Amino acid sequence: MSTAPHDTPDDPSAAAPLVALIVAAGRGTRMGGNRPKQYHDLQGQPVLRHAIRALWDAATFEQTIVVIHRDDVALAKAALGDLEDRVILAYGGETRSASVQAGLAAVSNPRAHVLIHDAARPFVAARIVQDVIMALRAPECTAAAPALPMADALWRAADGYVSEIQHRDGIFRAQTPQGFHYTAISAAYAATSGEAADDVAIALAHGVKVKVVAGDEQNFKLTTAQDFSRATQVIRAQNTMDIRVGNGFDVHAFCDGDHVILCGVTIPHERALKGHSDADVGLHTVTDAIYGALAAGDIGTHFPPSDPQWKGAASDIFLRHAVAMAAERGYIISHVDLTFLCEAPKIGPVAAQMRAQLAGLLQIAVDRVSVKATTTEQLGFTGRKEGIAALATATLVRK
Repeated sequence: MSTAPHDTPDDPSAAAPLVALIVAAGRGTRMGGNRPKQYHDLQGQPVLRHAIRALWDAATFEQTIVVIHRDDVALAKAALGDLEDRVILAYGGETRSASVQAGLAAVSNPRAHVLIHDAARPFVAARIVQDVIMALRAPECTAAAPALPMADALWRAADGYVSEIQHRDGIFRAQTPQGFHYTAISAAYAATSGEAADDVAIALAHGVKVKVVAGDEQNFKLTTAQDFSRATQVIRAQNTMDIRVGNGFDVHAFCDGDHVILCGVTIPHERALKGHSDADVGLHTVTDAIYGALAAGDIGTHFPPSDPQWKGAASDIFLRHAVAMAAERGYIISHVDLTFLCEAPKIGPVAAQMRAQLAGLLQIAVDRVSVKATTTEQLGFTGRKEGIAALATATLVRK
């Protein structure tokens, strides 16, 4: 079922703003060269920029805070480029824990859910970010982090020889982003004076339970020159032919009114469509199809229905966001096919106008947009004229 703003139940936790806190103050140079690894070039872009983009491709953040070393201001600004005006820079401390605390001090909303991510993990998948966010929105969950179960045998060694076998059951390899309710992680850090392996360790020491979500082998941390070579291969593989297909489905019930809005076209009708936004079932469906092709959640992921700013909003806002996200990830929208399921209003007379409107929003030619309709032979809720359903397929091709 779609979780677009019109049909997702209100959830106070879901309305919490998101903050991305990216730790980039380390001095690690094991990858070689005379600059920290987060500023190394990775197929035309600094590692830090890749990491930020990966988070932004997955969710909408109210703040993005990048914690840097005081000596790296010029490097950071060069790496950010045109992203700089969307990022808050904070100065880190002598340890990672001190740097995270500096980043937490820059969070403006105490209701926020904060995702703390290593700048040296440029390939975090949207699915991981969204799983962490969804875990944080669940009742009684204040912390969540991705991890991979240990598959290899584990040994302890002394003097170069195996001394004992370590059982691997329940052993995980930690990844980032590690997500927390701001109040929980800030209190944990305030109560900690020493250094810890990661933010989860700080949280556990303060009694915070941390939910584990599935990590991904590709979400590896760049540490050595070998890691950098592996990263280069990942980028090259991503730049090969890549065709994505996504599906969208949405339903809206009729309510009192004298018109409906479909694909941005106002159509006189004896009823209106009920929804949190303007209830444009056509645009909602196409938007979700694009998000689906990008594996980037749905409308509710990016525009929570419990956020009052989206009440009555024009649905082209959502579609423009999905189109921009596709472009940022290097995709063009090749084709969209939209089908309405309804008895009324009649779609045929306005289908050409809808196609033109969609083509403009999608930034593609009209002959790459299909809009059509069918009835359900008077069966089901659409057959009883209780509402309109729509389904769409979007095809994306990497540039």
